[in-house]
Amino acid sequence: MTDTAVSCRLGCGACCIAPSISSPIPGMPNGKPAGVRCIQLNEENLCKIFGQPERPAVCGQFKADRDICGSTNQYAIDVLTELESLT
Repeated sequence: MTDTAVSCRLGCGACCIAPSISSPIPGMPNGKPAGVRCIQLNEENLCKIFGQPERPAVCGQFKADRDICGSTNQYAIDVLTELESLT
């Protein structure tokens, strides 16, 4: 078994844009639809509530993975968008 875990690419933001999130997010009490930029994602594509208790658990549970994140932000957006459409 190969390890596909990688470090999160700071400034990517794909996991905060492509998937839907059903949990409440500060400023988005009904969560967010797929393809909508999270209100907590700043101009540098960094989470404004990272490490804070208000951050949805689903966000903290997401782990960067070579197969999902690839080597570019666009690759990650494309893969996460495809995965979202399949679920």
